[in-house]
Amino acid sequence: MLHTSHTPGRTVLMDNRECLFFSGFSYLGLHQHPAFKAYMAEGIEKYGTLFPSSRVSNLRLSLYEEIEHALATQLQQQSAVVFSSGYLSGQAAIHYATTCGELLYAPGTHPALWHHTPALPAASRTAWEQETITRVNDHPDNTYVIVSDTMNPITATVYNFDWLTQLKHKVLVLLDDSHGIGILGPQGKGSIHQQPHGANIRYLVTASLAKAYSVEGGVVAGTAADVAAMKRTPYFTGSTPMMPASAHAWLQAAALISEQQHLLKKNTETATHYLKDIPHTHHPELAIFIFPQYDNRQSLATYLADKDLIISSFPYPLPHHAPVHRAIISALHQQQDIATLYQFLHTYYQ
Repeated sequence: MLHTSHTPGRTVLMDNRECLFFSGFSYLGLHQHPAFKAYMAEGIEKYGTLFPSSRVSNLRLSLYEEIEHALATQLQQQSAVVFSSGYLSGQAAIHYATTCGELLYAPGTHPALWHHTPALPAASRTAWEQETITRVNDHPDNTYVIVSDTMNPITATVYNFDWLTQLKHKVLVLLDDSHGIGILGPQGKGSIHQQPHGANIRYLVTASLAKAYSVEGGVVAGTAADVAAMKRTPYFTGSTPMMPASAHAWLQAAALISEQQHLLKKNTETATHYLKDIPHTHHPELAIFIFPQYDNRQSLATYLADKDLIISSFPYPLPHHAPVHRAIISALHQQQDIATLYQFLHTYYQ
């Protein structure tokens, strides 16, 4: 277990050592970017540290409607609603979804979308997809809600949803795109841009704004009717709104976000080039590189930590499972950082 008294960026201070940091999920590096921090400070100066009222009170802050409109446009949906965290947005979405049909969970769905504690399918994803197609097609319209993440950041897998075109009845499809929004697709539109469309498919997309955008907040986007209904639930009416300074910073940072997305893509391409002869798993659209652990060798994470380089390493999917070793590239990294990572990996795997 490693500890620090500082928030990591490109590097992290640990035991008075400055280590390169290839972990976490701030893909665009905004949380440590001077310009983004200036937007946050500007937002605090203008709005204070919170909006001290409910979103349904007789006094409204128009800033929330501005960011909801912008996020709905980005996610190619009619409407959107923001919450104070990605987890809360997921819980709001899944509890609303129970009013729309029976939940059909995909294997490995993130706990943010759990309604109570569901028994997730043990079958492979391919088998689950075929079972879901059969089940939906054997029942009337609007019987089921399909619930899934759009990708798995632990295994660097982006899921394909083309199989939805085989459905013959109307369904609501609830997708968690927390690790896709801001990263995948043109201008960071997320995974929704590549999902199939059809008269019988209705989407509800939820996402954390922390992963790419370094903002403590969450969003749910979908049809105007679904979002309006969600705004009548206690998850919206009874919760504290997201910090207004965060909404302000995100709205001001469009050009900066575009620059960081370009840097992240460039760094990912650089890492792909450097690591081509290192054993690893990688999806070309993701800045996540997964490395094997050989039984006869020292832990990769420990070896790299001794070299002042920190990667992500923890048991998955259960606490008793073997750690998954991942190097996560961010927009903050420099080419020399990636070259250093390669150097030590090359030595380790020789």
